[in-house]
Amino acid sequence: MPVTPTSPPVTEAAGPRALPNGLAATLVFLASGAVLVLETVSLRLVGPYLGVTLQVTSSVIGVALGAIAYGAWLGGWLADRRDPRTLLAPALVLAGITTAITLPVVRYAGEVLRGGATAGILLLTALAVFLPAALLAAVTPLVVKLQLSDLRRTGQVVGRLSSIGTLGGITATLGTGFVLVAALPSTVIMVGLALLLGLTGLWLGWYLWRQDRTSVPGRPRVKAAVALLGLVGAGLATVSPNPCDVETAYHCASVEADAENPDGRLLVLNSAWHSYVDLSDPKHLEFAYTQWIGAVADVFAPAGQRLDAVHLGGGGFTIPTYLTATRPGTVNTVFEIDGELVELGRRELGVRPGPELRAVVGDARMLVGELPDDSADLVVGDAFGHLVVPWHLATREMAADIRRVVRPGGLYVQNVIDYPPLRFIRAELATVKAEFTHVALVAPPTAITGARGANFLIVAADTPLPIEAMRNRLGETEEPVTVLDGANLDDFIDDAIVLTDEYAPVDQLLATA
Repeated sequence: MPVTPTSPPVTEAAGPRALPNGLAATLVFLASGAVLVLETVSLRLVGPYLGVTLQVTSSVIGVALGAIAYGAWLGGWLADRRDPRTLLAPALVLAGITTAITLPVVRYAGEVLRGGATAGILLLTALAVFLPAALLAAVTPLVVKLQLSDLRRTGQVVGRLSSIGTLGGITATLGTGFVLVAALPSTVIMVGLALLLGLTGLWLGWYLWRQDRTSVPGRPRVKAAVALLGLVGAGLATVSPNPCDVETAYHCASVEADAENPDGRLLVLNSAWHSYVDLSDPKHLEFAYTQWIGAVADVFAPAGQRLDAVHLGGGGFTIPTYLTATRPGTVNTVFEIDGELVELGRRELGVRPGPELRAVVGDARMLVGELPDDSADLVVGDAFGHLVVPWHLATREMAADIRRVVRPGGLYVQNVIDYPPLRFIRAELATVKAEFTHVALVAPPTAITGARGANFLIVAADTPLPIEAMRNRLGETEEPVTVLDGANLDDFIDDAIVLTDEYAPVDQLLATA
């Protein structure tokens, strides 16, 4: 019986010498973690120009995932065609350079791409994330290729390095979200990350050169040009225009002086006008919607009558200050998620916490749930993430909790921003109306007809509203307004959905047709 010739089992993969296991793990951990740092900080970079909406967040995540996919594919493709030892150091150095350049690119381009247009969102987020993330994603397949010296251990090597990369991403996500963003401005984080990547790449190039005299590919002039580009990028990163006076955990915040009023201060959050404060006149209400809230409060509780008021969102603390000035003894409890914004108000907007003004840092949904039943005469909803009411503050469950807190005969007013075709304000009215017996809407006539976007004020109570008195008092404000109630309000709401914790597509409802 003839013997069938067989080939010996292949156990060794020909190729460049493997890296020490510790070094390989460190490179994969660093590269994967750096991608997640970029992704998290990019939301802060684009926020001042695009806002922080679901679309912007989804765009940043989608672009980052796309960069990871293309970077990993490119890294694997190159690893099969070139010695990975000659590519690892350049990949890290270039990732550092592109990270440094990202900061000035986003800030200059952001001024041009301001707004919520889909094309602008995708383009600016791509400028913020794609190139450095793709370069970093290429590192893992290059390292994997080097470590696959024994084909019998392929699964173990790939599994271990994939696990380490995932741990790097988790560590970076938690570290950036809980520590870095709270402690450092975006500029410092980005420049620090760029330096870390660049220096790691330079050290790795030196280390590999010492091991086997493998040189970094490229002509000397090319290397010099890359180094110069890195220096220019780092320099531009430090001098590029910063739209923020203060970077908080949630906002890019600045305070601007009013050119026509030396005591006027405008609070700007993520490029949107948020609050106006007159340091010498706490009764001054500049924005139309604040005038409406003040007018409704005046009708509801005559001047001088103290109130227990709860405010969802602090901003510039304009309404709490007004209530205290017009009704001494009023106790204002303000729920503001951004503690640094409270501190900014103390420093520059004349906010003075005390017995009549209690600022509580935390999420309004959670804090309202802790309030006793029938504990407030007035609840003012004025919380926004950029120009959007946070979805969990816009649901029927939230409205039910507010109704529980409002005393019999008390009032709930909610500021809402919407644009044609007015899907969100109709849904929010339907939601509030599902819990409160009496509801009215205050808005400019042109906004109600759908001719333009604007602020809308929802007024709700479990007792009949003084509609005519409200109309008369609102007639004294600067901008003409319409008050809808009863059948007219039902016609305006039409068949709008009631938002619930299960289904509250706020960002989609706000999207213009």
